[in-house]
Amino acid sequence: MDTYTDTRVDTHTDTRTDTYSVFAPNLMNQVENFAQGHRACQGCAEALAVRHVLKALGDDIVIGNATGCMEIVSSPLPLTAWRVPWIHVAFENAAAVASGMAAGLKVLRRKGRIPDKRVISIGMAGDGGTSDIGLQALSGALERQHEDFIYVCFDNEAYMNTGIQRSSSTPFGATTTTSPSGKKSQGQSTWKKDMPKIAAAHNIPYVATACSSYPFDLQEKIRKAVDSGGPAYIHCLSVCPTGWRIPSHLSIKYGKLAVQTGIFPLYEVEDGVYRMKKKNAKRRPVTEYFKGQGRFRHLTEDDIQSIQERVDAEYEKLLKLTEM
Repeated sequence: MDTYTDTRVDTHTDTRTDTYSVFAPNLMNQVENFAQGHRACQGCAEALAVRHVLKALGDDIVIGNATGCMEIVSSPLPLTAWRVPWIHVAFENAAAVASGMAAGLKVLRRKGRIPDKRVISIGMAGDGGTSDIGLQALSGALERQHEDFIYVCFDNEAYMNTGIQRSSSTPFGATTTTSPSGKKSQGQSTWKKDMPKIAAAHNIPYVATACSSYPFDLQEKIRKAVDSGGPAYIHCLSVCPTGWRIPSHLSIKYGKLAVQTGIFPLYEVEDGVYRMKKKNAKRRPVTEYFKGQGRFRHLTEDDIQSIQERVDAEYEKLLKLTEM
């Protein structure tokens, strides 16, 4: 971090980079606002996601980051990996602080106290800080329809930085330290909370799901969130090798499997209209996603069949929404 060499080039990304894969390195923003040298675990897909999100956002932003993995690994005093204005906020109030920043910036511009240019306020938190502890603050921020406000949930499906405790975003059947599998338990006993649809129910301009295994899609959705004017909500699946009990070099693979099996479909909700760029009629079986993940190794064939039926049913519901 302290040895970072600034090689900034004004090449803010073309939002169509996924259609120019051969030349994508030349079209992507070369600025690294999430610097190397942070202390994330080896293979952390959340750190990768943050890097791509910041590439898409550019420099005119301010971030309110809740306590969680990314705050812990990126800001060990006196160092920081953030090369943009960044505030560490309490676990439960990333949305409250970020929306407050958006309102404050608007007033300061109106009074001529700061230059009259657009600055985006970003709220960032993990799945615990979003779907559990911070849900009330997030709901309030979305309901108030703040302009230039984007909230990004980095979902690694448990409280990973404090010891892999379950959250309401932990998938059914996963074993965690607070939902352990055993003779009388198959692990997490509830289904994953559907945060994107909860956000969409607030009738905000833009909601999307994304995954760092699909970086061009992720960056395009961030740019759409900016262009929507806000408020916008991005739910980004962030594979955690430590908590998912997978080898660190397989993070990208498991992110893709989550999408290809339909367990984590990628879609958008623009002004209430559901859209899916690539509908997946021939999804891979969930067993391919579960295989190799230590958190699911205790599941029986009956458990897996039950989950498969649930995944299929939810995917069909989503397809119908995209056809309305």
